[in-house]
Amino acid sequence: MSLLVLALKSLQARRLAAGLTVFAVATSLALIIVVETVRDGARQGFLNTISSTDLIMGARTGGVQLLLYSVFHLGNATNNITWKSYQDIAAIKDVSWIVPISLGDSHRGFRVVGTTPTFFQHYSHGQREHLQFSSGKRFSGLFDVVIGAAVAKELAYDVGTNLIVAHGLESFVEHTDFPFQVSGVLKATGTPVDRSVLVSLEAIEAIHTNMAALRGAPKGTTAGALFESVDLTPKAVTAALIGVETKLGIFGVQRQINSYSEEPLTAILPGVTLSELYQITTVAETALRVVLWAVIVASLLGMSAMLVATLSARERELAIMRTIGASSLHIVSLIMMEALVLAALSSVCAIILANVLLIAAGPIIESRYGLALTNVGLMSSGSSILAVFLLLAPFAGLFPVFSAYRSALVTRLALKN
Repeated sequence: MSLLVLALKSLQARRLAAGLTVFAVATSLALIIVVETVRDGARQGFLNTISSTDLIMGARTGGVQLLLYSVFHLGNATNNITWKSYQDIAAIKDVSWIVPISLGDSHRGFRVVGTTPTFFQHYSHGQREHLQFSSGKRFSGLFDVVIGAAVAKELAYDVGTNLIVAHGLESFVEHTDFPFQVSGVLKATGTPVDRSVLVSLEAIEAIHTNMAALRGAPKGTTAGALFESVDLTPKAVTAALIGVETKLGIFGVQRQINSYSEEPLTAILPGVTLSELYQITTVAETALRVVLWAVIVASLLGMSAMLVATLSARERELAIMRTIGASSLHIVSLIMMEALVLAALSSVCAIILANVLLIAAGPIIESRYGLALTNVGLMSSGSSILAVFLLLAPFAGLFPVFSAYRSALVTRLALKN
């Protein structure tokens, strides 16, 4: 009889204790896989927030700060870029496209982003995925607005809904004279765009226009007609996303922006700065990994405790095996094989349980936290942890082996009344 078959039969004879051990260990491993999958999803979602953008330009500041306010809409710019400077940079030979971004206003806690229709053409996320509409279309009228999926869901907005933009992030001053109307709702992207209210640059200029200059208009004039004779060319923008003709020209354009003489500007590589920003979380991530490995050790100790607890019922069994010629190595191998079988069964159950949890919780995690868990399954990080667990599992049987040999062989053969 092979060692594996003997181990399976031995565990079957103690199926209640073995089953409880497998369930306990599988639950711990499943939680590890879920945590690792969510962590990897968060990392990938973070790093894939923006793609196909070669450079991000803003006023002279730190690269991380520029990335935070231009892409993640966190914080505020130290200064703006004049419209003339923006046009000068757009005219650089190697610049393929440029998309302006203007920040400063909000709507019920969501950032209002002024931009141009080219934003929907050139902004991409993930694996070069472009923005798509779940309903409606991009803004075309002066007071049209496009909202992200999270805005639409939390505020119950849809195409045709009217909304009022407020000045600043926490201001009670609202531009009530110029209501906007939702022209489109974007599909969820798992990026800050989901929580953005997108309007045209001209609309940003319009709502900040001096009302005294418009008081001579006939009563009942529509908002659109009111600004037909007003120059709504932006005076400044907050930042700009830039695409370069060739990859070889990226550093040349970056150098020209950083050395621009009319005003101090900064151009950053978004991919590089994203990696730098993610390094800030390495301390918390390291602490999390320590906890996960502590769970692995606890699982191994749990298996070892189960094997030790059943030794008293197996003393005659082991003694008889030695009497009929089983070597010490054979006994050791049997107990280590039992530990390996328990670990293998626990791992399989853990993978199944983790996938069930991820499939069930995936939509909730995506809607609440914007994390799209597209790689549901055994992630590379989860598989590496399970591999280490399976390698260490046989050694969980060593302590039971030492316990088994503490008593003399004669004692083990004694009949028990």
